[in-house]
Amino acid sequence: MGTDKRERQKAGRARRLEEARIAEQRAHRRRQLVTAVIMVALVAAVFGVSTFFSNRSKNDEVATSGSTLPRGSTTVPSSMYGKGPCPPPEGPPSPKLTFDAAPSKCIDDSKSYVAAFETSAGTVKVALDTVRTPATTNNFIVLARYGYYDNTKIFRADKSLEVLQGGSPHSNDASDSGPGYFLQDEGGRFSYKPGQLVMARGSGPNSAGAQFFFVVGPAAASLDSQGTYVVFGDVTEGMPILQQILASSTGSGALGGEPSPPVTITKVTISESPTPPTSVAGAEPSTTLPSIPGGVTGQPAVQVPGQVPGQVPGQVPGQVTGQPVPSVPTAQP
Repeated sequence: MGTDKRERQKAGRARRLEEARIAEQRAHRRRQLVTAVIMVALVAAVFGVSTFFSNRSKNDEVATSGSTLPRGSTTVPSSMYGKGPCPPPEGPPSPKLTFDAAPSKCIDDSKSYVAAFETSAGTVKVALDTVRTPATTNNFIVLARYGYYDNTKIFRADKSLEVLQGGSPHSNDASDSGPGYFLQDEGGRFSYKPGQLVMARGSGPNSAGAQFFFVVGPAAASLDSQGTYVVFGDVTEGMPILQQILASSTGSGALGGEPSPPVTITKVTISESPTPPTSVAGAEPSTTLPSIPGGVTGQPAVQVPGQVPGQVPGQVPGQVTGQPVPSVPTAQP
């Protein structure tokens, strides 16, 4: 009888130990589940906060492609400008070619500005538009006053589009790395006519930086369907010089040819006057900043009809390229 009692006690202890073991396993699983839920919640919270501040930072720096301006307004959002310094009044000791950010607003809304392109073929003067495209004009003026365009080449003379392209101090071609930033598109849609000074850009929206092109003949109207190469100036003196440069084109190469003999822009001088500014021709009456579908990330090549999808900008005739971020192929008119 004593043996039976001991056996029952032994069995009871074993049962209690097994129940305790099972309870501990269940508690351990619950702790693991709670820990996993907490970790997932923490990751989600960190991601949410990071995304919020990332989006906020982007929105603080640039206006969205769908932003609008009141019709006839000459005031642009502060986000259209960057935070880079204005050039010193006496000019820099040497040309500056690379920047950390797009320039802050350096122009005076009450003044008119003229750019004089002093080239080896003669001088061309352009009235700059501070009414419809003030941020683009501001950028060009700042770069010119920093000596960015000094001693650069007109590297493209394309008779098929009747355009001349330049603005590449690093490489003197469409693959130039640019000033180190991109501009926001502004001014609505445009049509293209002889005598205009236009920003070259990449295949995506907001991809212009420094490269530009002159519209020399009516063939550039084939770019009207693109409508987002920002027109920011109108030639007031020197059209025969531009026509002569285009006529000298070699007519060969991926960009439709180059001037022969080569043409160098020795300097771009900016003059200003108290005359009230007016808008240049070529802008359509739109107040919506356009968005361009089909852009190639990180590269400013100007996309025109006939481009093969996926092809590197700067290699397709009929394309108006801008400039890419460092180490990325660039665009062309």
